[in-house]
Amino acid sequence: MPDQDVKVDVFQRDVFELTRAIPSGRVTSYGAIAKSIGSAGASRRVGWVLNTSFSAIPPVPAHRVVNRKGMLTGRMHFPEEHAMETQLKAEGIEVKNDMVVNFEAVFWDPQVEWLD
Repeated sequence: MPDQDVKVDVFQRDVFELTRAIPSGRVTSYGAIAKSIGSAGASRRVGWVLNTSFSAIPPVPAHRVVNRKGMLTGRMHFPEEHAMETQLKAEGIEVKNDMVVNFEAVFWDPQVEWLD
């Protein structure tokens, strides 16, 4: 199964690379990442990969990735000392009831804004 391992590594690399490109003070969605790396429909897989990113070097700002409605659905996976909401608020993103306020205004669309 070496081919499958290579596919996983490429997918993870692409997710990490795109996530690192999200500017501070902006958010994107799991689905937007999946679509941008050629894996539309793999939003859950993006989430699973981001759950492995907490010790990655260089760091991966996984806190900037939310669901398609702006909800912090991945918040429970963050270490307590690096809570998702705390990190977003530190970047000036308003969060209320586990949702990004003004989601459309702070949404970063990699299909439009990500430069290779």
